[in-house]
Amino acid sequence: MDYPKLIDTYEELDKTPSRLKKTDIVAKLLWKTDSDVLSNVTLLVQGRVFPIWSDKDMGIANQLMAKIVSHSVGVSLDKVNAHFKKIGDFGLVIEELVKNKRQTTLMRRKLTVEKVFENLEKLADVEGKGSQERKFGLVAELLSSANATEAKYVVRTVLNDLRVGVAQGVIRDAIAKAFFSDVLWAGKGLKNDRINELIETSKNVTFLVEKGLLEGLVEKKRVDAEAASRFRKRNRIIERSLKEIEKLEEKELSRAHSKIDYVLLIDSVLGSKMKKDEAAAIEWAWFMRADYGEVARIAKKSGLAGLRKVTLVVGKPCYVLLAEKAPDIETAITTFEHVAIETKYDGMRTQMHKKGNQVWLFTRRLDEVTKQFPDIVKYVQENVKVRECIIEGESIGINTKNGKPLPFQVLSQRIHRKYDIEKLAKKIPVDVRLFDVICANGETFFKKPFHERRKELQKIIKIVPGKFDLSEQLITKDPKKAEEFYKKALQNNQEGVMVKNLDALYHPGRRIAGGWLKVKPVMENLDLTIVGATWGTGKRAGALSSFVLGCKDLKGERFLECGMMGTGIKEKADQGLSFTELTKLLKPHIIKEDGNMIKVKPKLVVEVAYEEIQKSPNYNSGFALRFPRLVSMRHDKGLDDVDTTKRIKELYTQQRGGR
Repeated sequence: MDYPKLIDTYEELDKTPSRLKKTDIVAKLLWKTDSDVLSNVTLLVQGRVFPIWSDKDMGIANQLMAKIVSHSVGVSLDKVNAHFKKIGDFGLVIEELVKNKRQTTLMRRKLTVEKVFENLEKLADVEGKGSQERKFGLVAELLSSANATEAKYVVRTVLNDLRVGVAQGVIRDAIAKAFFSDVLWAGKGLKNDRINELIETSKNVTFLVEKGLLEGLVEKKRVDAEAASRFRKRNRIIERSLKEIEKLEEKELSRAHSKIDYVLLIDSVLGSKMKKDEAAAIEWAWFMRADYGEVARIAKKSGLAGLRKVTLVVGKPCYVLLAEKAPDIETAITTFEHVAIETKYDGMRTQMHKKGNQVWLFTRRLDEVTKQFPDIVKYVQENVKVRECIIEGESIGINTKNGKPLPFQVLSQRIHRKYDIEKLAKKIPVDVRLFDVICANGETFFKKPFHERRKELQKIIKIVPGKFDLSEQLITKDPKKAEEFYKKALQNNQEGVMVKNLDALYHPGRRIAGGWLKVKPVMENLDLTIVGATWGTGKRAGALSSFVLGCKDLKGERFLECGMMGTGIKEKADQGLSFTELTKLLKPHIIKEDGNMIKVKPKLVVEVAYEEIQKSPNYNSGFALRFPRLVSMRHDKGLDDVDTTKRIKELYTQQRGGR
């Protein structure tokens, strides 16, 4: 596939603010893409080369990129850096410099998606002596064949900064639109502007239409008779009764099989069900594999039936069952008939995969951390008694001096450590507390209730106290005993408790009613992202100091300011996360500077404590955290985990005086 075809899509996406239109653009691209390159294109349109769970990294920092741009365009490094300081985007820098070149390369090779993907994929495998030079060559080779616009997107992809607004939700909906008939319904009132628009404008499109819909639209004057007539002449129209449509086989909703682009219905109940069935099948495959490249390939080849058959693969992470929040312990234990209360540990939720003697470890957000935790790998190898399984637990850092649990902030040092791993493992050992099993020896336990899964877990592990054990659990409906258990967890510096329905099934990736509830102190910490900062002065000169915090809006599409944080960060690196270290983490994501103020692309997630929440006109969220303090960097969480304005408002109303 020619890379310029993908570039055209990038440019169209960049000019389109509407999420729905972005979905249409991506769907059109996926539909026209050949199967052999579909997986790669699906990743690249997100600005990715590897699935979200992969620990592979292209490893090109801004400093090396500046040298690559300088070499590729033939201008001084100083000029490149000056442009970057002004623009804040190496993609725009190289685009501008290539456009201004006096000479263009003769006999330039045409870039293909396959070649771009191949070179970028190789970047992650380049290690050892001379690795920087080899990485330099792989990127420079692509840029030597690229025009200005192609170079912009090659550079942005390498730096994981595509900037075209294709989030996971857009990809999910685009896969549905690309490979399955788009289902629309008018309801009894026959009101649907999108259906009217399709009737007015469609050409050479295939429609499956419920009998009576077109006549009803004309009769109610939603569309005129002439438009309905043109619609029939310009397009392939298949009319069926509601009962006939209800009996459609799943494969008939696959565009690749039936060539039906749209299903137009009167009946809203059937329309809603068909739409939900498509979304649920895609979501299931995503929860099982967490790779939209693979999901798109399966959707095109095997349709809904293929997506529904996607199951666990040991060595590839699946999304975990999530918990809803409960206001207090008494409410939580009365929600279910049969309950188990477990300590909610202040650690790293860990998904452990075992196949023979091979072990893989993944965090809650599916980051692979196998290399960083050789001690956990050893625990699993030595103490799991089945050949193949996926189990879950919480990994807690332990203080070597007193044997007490360490805060997650300390344990998080190990998550992204690439060097001196064994040394840090001795300094911060872990105690793994297991609480669930998802599969064992080829049998999947999604449909087993929690109390049965717990028994299966007990059967397959050998307990090693203080290293590899079951989570602490109490089965009771007694409010006093439950409250005592909760207080004990807090006294042990844990986050609170989980209240689990003993009869609940396992639903990957979902917070579901009737599943798990978490109980934490009312003024619980918030997970936020950093969206801005100010340059420090005096002893903090050259480092960022005050950090602007951001929460998500209700739609999860924008990040809104909700406070400024300057405490909890250390002056020296040996004391914890320092101003200098946090500055290094944020520098690559600076998108604008105005005097001493900077704006940062949301990237890093931080856990923040505070005294109270106040209403405030000074921040566009409408709220301000009073005395916010950094608790820890949450390397185990992504932007999807950032708390929303809805959550902040809920906490605000729970405060004394909150209204």
